[in-house]
Amino acid sequence: MRRMLPLLICFVMLCSVSLSFAENAAKHWFGLDDFAALREVADPQLSPDGEWVAYTVRTADSAQDKLISHIWLTNWEGTRHRQMTFSKEGESHPRWTPDGKYLSFLSSRGVEGESDQVWLMPRDGGEGERITSFPGDVSDFAWSPDSQRLALIVADADPDKPGEGEKHKPLKPIVIDRFYFQEDKIGYLRNLRNHLYVFDLSSRKAELLTPGKYYESQPAWSPDSKSIVFVSKREEDFDRNENWDLYLIVAERGAEARQLTTFKGKDSLPDWDAAPAWSHDGKWIAYAQGAEDRSIEYAVRHLAIISPSGGQPTLLTAALDRNISEPRWSADDNYIYFTIEDDRADRLARIRAQGGSLEDISSGRRELAAYNLGAHNRTIALISTPQLPAEVFAVEDGHARQLTRQNEELLEQLTLASTEEITFKSKDGTLVHGLMVKPPDFRPGMRYPTILRIHGGPVYQFSNEFSSEWQFFAAHGYVVVGANPRGSSGRGEAYAKAIYADWGARDSEDVLAAVDYAVAQGISDPTRLAVGGWSYGGMLTDQVIARDRRFKAATSGASIADIFAGYGTDQYVRDYENELGRPWEHPDVWVRVSYPFFHANQIVTPTLFLCGDKDANVPLLNSEQMYESLQSLRIPTQLIIYPGQYHEIAVPSYLRDRLARYLDWYDKYAKAPARAGKGAGFPGSAQLSHGGRR
Repeated sequence: MRRMLPLLICFVMLCSVSLSFAENAAKHWFGLDDFAALREVADPQLSPDGEWVAYTVRTADSAQDKLISHIWLTNWEGTRHRQMTFSKEGESHPRWTPDGKYLSFLSSRGVEGESDQVWLMPRDGGEGERITSFPGDVSDFAWSPDSQRLALIVADADPDKPGEGEKHKPLKPIVIDRFYFQEDKIGYLRNLRNHLYVFDLSSRKAELLTPGKYYESQPAWSPDSKSIVFVSKREEDFDRNENWDLYLIVAERGAEARQLTTFKGKDSLPDWDAAPAWSHDGKWIAYAQGAEDRSIEYAVRHLAIISPSGGQPTLLTAALDRNISEPRWSADDNYIYFTIEDDRADRLARIRAQGGSLEDISSGRRELAAYNLGAHNRTIALISTPQLPAEVFAVEDGHARQLTRQNEELLEQLTLASTEEITFKSKDGTLVHGLMVKPPDFRPGMRYPTILRIHGGPVYQFSNEFSSEWQFFAAHGYVVVGANPRGSSGRGEAYAKAIYADWGARDSEDVLAAVDYAVAQGISDPTRLAVGGWSYGGMLTDQVIARDRRFKAATSGASIADIFAGYGTDQYVRDYENELGRPWEHPDVWVRVSYPFFHANQIVTPTLFLCGDKDANVPLLNSEQMYESLQSLRIPTQLIIYPGQYHEIAVPSYLRDRLARYLDWYDKYAKAPARAGKGAGFPGSAQLSHGGRR
């Protein structure tokens, strides 16, 4: 037996190795077809009794070539899962009635003209009932605490758009007389507004509370179901500023809105995901306060509270040099919870309503958002890591317990690339942070072709969350480096504001330092480098290739290099005038930030330009201009135009096409012929023939 024991141990070890090898062999690396299988979980909502979570799951519908969201339920234990809606139009914005009897949501199903309306469904399932019939879209709603009424944000109907049962109307001339006159996904802004309505559930009737020329958003009911706080801009010439304020109105016909906040800047800007929140005793309203217009998006937003009677607000996080979002009150009103955008990771924290030090509720190197508080001190949140697409988790005693597993089946089939945090010094010694993704079969000592990806914003950051794009590139043999240069969020206001009126200078040095770091570590091959990004990521890509010739390939998505061309043709006129000044008054500043266009003759990098033809955020004309410049210089270039698309590409087949074209371009110009062995043999242009799914 003693002689047999070593043989038996070896046999067991060989069996384990064989099983492990077989398991790995059954898996594959992330490819284009896996995009179709990805399921995007969002907007979790905890039921009033804390027993159920409603959330949305967005998937690619290949038959319609659309991204469609449906509503699902899971129980608190995460053991029961049920899809609640199935329409071809999809559903969004699930909200429980406070009494817990119904689940409500927005959908355009069965509505001619595809306007979103409110639907109501018994919590146990069954047929949904459409309860609103406005000519315009319902974009947001909130239930009164007594479950009897809804506060609705409803858009004016487009007079040129046919109503239900009407035939097509001939198009009329568009008359523009506003300073801020166009916006992505909306187009030209006429005198159409978003108004606040109150809808009575029993009578099925709606009352308009805020007629007039202003835009209302983010309604929240007082605990006694009598008043509504909302956010609006109400100066006479409101197009020329971003002075959003909180207003209070009694939920009765003919009531007058009363202004609560008077700060000359942004209070609960609609884009911040920081809607006002009432304390349960009705004595306070929590919200986010930003800064004056001249600070643009660079300024940090703080948690503030104000009395419903008005007066001076109290800033509770004035010493916190980080953005806050999603303020919510604890059940006993002793604490206010909120999310913090920190360096490469978002976390959930709380602070006493009377002030004091912060307490972390859930931290870690991950992305946390869209949380909810419920009965029995229960908390849920949407959490993602580099190895896990966002799922719903229960947050208990600082720990996170996974409730939904929408992507579990896909993940079991994949061998994912590893992601690590990196820190390096820029040219002037500034510490810059970022992330690096390595191929699944990465071997130390080998140098890899490397893609520098640059994020948009610029006030945004790469964080510890799942990136299907990065996984795709790594699966094709690339190291991916993502830097958070100056101008990024997560590192405080001074770090973000360092590029103020000087785009492309320090932030170019910062992202180039990321590549220097990867080369110095013996990871990246300095002869096989590529770069790319979308929006400001495309803008900074243009800046980088005009300043540095090391890159063999570039992809510039929805970018602008000649900032003069943006004035009056995109949606940033307020930002331009606040940060750069008027172009005829400060041409030197405008020329400085337009460096890539005025130094296009320094570009030698083959560059692929991409844009949607309806983009009003960074319009197509800017990509056309740089494409034409490189054509004139006989630099290899292509321009890809996605029909009917805005700044965010939303058609699954186009998303797939874009990613395939990225890879083709990088492979053609930056990557040496594929090496033998696992990971070799991935097709180049043949990727485009794989079909039309995300």
